[in-house]
Amino acid sequence: MGGMPARSGPWTARLADAIGDFSIATPARFAILVFAGLTAVFTILFSLPIATASGDRAPLVDALFTAISVVCVTGLSTVDMATFWSPLGHVFVFVGVEIGGIGVLTLASILGLIISRKLGLRQKLLAAGDANPLSLRRGVRADGQALKLGETGGLVITVAISVLVIELAAAVLLFPRMLLAGADPWTAGWQSVYTAAMAFTNTGFLPSSEGLAPYAHDAWFLVVLMLAVGFGAIGFPVIHTLARRLRRPRTWSLHVKLTIATFLLLLVGGAVAFLALQWNGEQAGLDPGQRILQSFFQSSMARSGGFSTVDYAHLDGASLFVADMLMFVGGGSASTAGGIKVTTLAILFLGAIAEARGVDDMEAYRRRIPSDVMRLAVSVVLWGATTVAAATITLLVMTGARLDFVLFDVISAFATCGLSTGFTASASEPAQYVLAATMFLGRIGTVTIAAALAASTRRQLFRRPEERPIVG
Repeated sequence: MGGMPARSGPWTARLADAIGDFSIATPARFAILVFAGLTAVFTILFSLPIATASGDRAPLVDALFTAISVVCVTGLSTVDMATFWSPLGHVFVFVGVEIGGIGVLTLASILGLIISRKLGLRQKLLAAGDANPLSLRRGVRADGQALKLGETGGLVITVAISVLVIELAAAVLLFPRMLLAGADPWTAGWQSVYTAAMAFTNTGFLPSSEGLAPYAHDAWFLVVLMLAVGFGAIGFPVIHTLARRLRRPRTWSLHVKLTIATFLLLLVGGAVAFLALQWNGEQAGLDPGQRILQSFFQSSMARSGGFSTVDYAHLDGASLFVADMLMFVGGGSASTAGGIKVTTLAILFLGAIAEARGVDDMEAYRRRIPSDVMRLAVSVVLWGATTVAAATITLLVMTGARLDFVLFDVISAFATCGLSTGFTASASEPAQYVLAATMFLGRIGTVTIAAALAASTRRQLFRRPEERPIVG
């Protein structure tokens, strides 16, 4: 008879097929559901008595907040992460940040590649959703994407290799410094691996309650952390390109060029700003080399790293505001970093330059950028700003705390950075739930949310009469 044949077989196979069909039909909503499911699973795991050092069941707010912070690779916490959780709890943290940092959909593709030794179309589409949020939108997409579907398999392999190589290299480099700091070989071994993973995933958790205090002025230790954080924050598509065409920059895509240029500009600009603002403040008494090191470290960590050698509650308002701006921008697309992403900022500036010059097209590196990319960049910024504003106002009403402290922690939550003035840990439970929701919204991404809400890409076959409102 006509029609599609009914599916038969075990109910598990039918369920797997149904999930697969849903993931392809609406990948954005599927990604959100997967993140929500992971949050629920890790909340249950952190609620187990064996997950805490005391053996008592963790309060729901602490278990949920930690689960979201881990899965979203944020780094904010309501408890002392080093002492509150048991060794098994730290294993949960480690596994969670690896899943969240790599990307849920990409991780599914890596597992599929390991099992079947090849990537099917379904796995490529899922991985493409992590590599390029535009691919999560339904409807026809224009050519000229930063990463084409045919390159997804190579990107998945790059992700798997880079996670292993970079984290292992960072752990090997950190290990001797921990031995010199007095740790025994076993402790130094697991702490170096743990810290390397937290650096590459841009999470910022540390295995010791002392934090970075023993290494606050150790140039070797801090530079290794900056490099690991930088590789994680720059984005897997950029790593993929550099691994293949490092010596042929002319063949790099526009996305790679914009990401690297804007990334380095923000890194240097942030360091110069911190150096100038803290010359007679937090950095007073340091030698010139340490001043430069600390400034670059703060600039790097404010982009999403989450590690800190200073107490942000003691910084002046100007330094906090610079950190706010750096955190809001974040790192590269398809990276372990959060924020609105550096390419979004670059597109906004290119659009402003094109408007100032009176030209219709945005151009960079002899390439024309379509207007729909500008519309998407504006949407991302407005959605992010709205999320931050709504959370900040809500928390101010709930707590009555200082605006600069609340705003700093809210942006840190939204941008999945992990830096804090201390407001998060001292806030009331309702306030911590608001911050947890902000972390979740920040990690799943403004583009993913927009794509999930959009039923399809529609093409309008008529145009309204034109009329120009007054702007400015």
